[in-house]
Amino acid sequence: MDTNERLLRAAEELLQNRDDPRAAQALVEAHAADIAHVLQELPLADRATIFRSLRPDQAGDVLSELDDATLLELVRSLDDVEVSLILDRMPAEHAADVVDELSSEHAEKILDLMEEEKSEEIQEILEYPEDSAGRLMSQDVVAIRETSTVEEAIQHIRKTVTEERPFGVYAVDDHQHLIGRVPLRRLLLADPRSLLLGILEEDVVSVNATMDREEVARVVAKYDLVTVPVVDDQNRLVGTITVDDVMDVVQEEASEDIFRMAGSDAAELERRSPRQVAMLRLPWVMLTLLIEMMAGVVIHYFDQTLGKVILLASFMPVIQAISGNTGLQSVTMVVRGLATGQVQLNRWWEPLWRQIQTSAILGAVCGLAVGLIGLLWHSLTFGLVVATSMFVSVNLSGCAGTAIPMLSKHLGFDPALTAGPFETAFQDVLGVTIFLSLATALLHWLV
Repeated sequence: MDTNERLLRAAEELLQNRDDPRAAQALVEAHAADIAHVLQELPLADRATIFRSLRPDQAGDVLSELDDATLLELVRSLDDVEVSLILDRMPAEHAADVVDELSSEHAEKILDLMEEEKSEEIQEILEYPEDSAGRLMSQDVVAIRETSTVEEAIQHIRKTVTEERPFGVYAVDDHQHLIGRVPLRRLLLADPRSLLLGILEEDVVSVNATMDREEVARVVAKYDLVTVPVVDDQNRLVGTITVDDVMDVVQEEASEDIFRMAGSDAAELERRSPRQVAMLRLPWVMLTLLIEMMAGVVIHYFDQTLGKVILLASFMPVIQAISGNTGLQSVTMVVRGLATGQVQLNRWWEPLWRQIQTSAILGAVCGLAVGLIGLLWHSLTFGLVVATSMFVSVNLSGCAGTAIPMLSKHLGFDPALTAGPFETAFQDVLGVTIFLSLATALLHWLV
């Protein structure tokens, strides 16, 4: 029996007998993420019952681990006073995530019931743009005056660091401006009477509070950081971001991109009704349908050619599928490259040139294969038509799959949302047009 099954059984036993000490102890000793997983499998009424049995500090940790839909349902099933007491014991950045999911009216009620200091911290965090470093950071930062001694710095750390989380030690001036980072190893080995100025590193990597969280993730990955300081526009230290928060961002953004490449939204399956999901996706489906109808118009235009050489119809879906697949592969790689910073818009020609070379190889091999089949099936001219069409379609599709995401990004659209559907529809129309135009031009030798 794995951990989830064991906890689920303990929760069910606790629901049947509230005084079961063994079941209660199993939940007390469990990790917050495991409890959150179990809550998501229980009916709403039972979730609230189990959640109320947790310690306030443990309940806060569990709340941070829940998905948005479960979190909203659970908070709505609890009394506002209960919710405020739990949020008071949560880190401000995690409590802000919970409050941000609530309606404005409900959020104001909860904030009014909370401790004034914690409520103000949460409201400060919520003032930063959504998906920014300010929303991600913790305001619990270890900041020490640059004029302090090593002994004073160590005493300060002992008093301020209370959570079991990674932390960095940073030196600031009298106005809270970030001066440098203090490596813990140097701090522990230095003479207690020496000044921090003598051991700090001034060349410290920091991020602005308004920076997008995806860019923060790239900075952390690039410099292999455990924590990164967050500063405001005046270079004042306002918080820190830890690597565990960044890992959550990477996972969320990756899931979001995957859903959007399908013309969807990453959160829709969690918190939207089937009707809402359909209305969200319908514009993209209808736009793709409109473009695809152009392929029907093209086929109708060349119906005389198809009527004379009916075998052409057998090769159309092959050319569309292979060239479309090539384009989607290009879209996937470019969207991922734009997300990770490996593809730069100011050097757009580099990925495009690489794709041209790659598509030339793919197109030549695929063209040779279908051309040989066409030769054996019909004639030399027919093999030449399908081989040439395949080669040109694969190359154009690869280039389009590379250019469309970069163009979308340049115009301010989300490439993960727009590139996939547009590239597929565009290639279907283009592939059919090239194939039938070439067949029409050489029709005298095909009949």
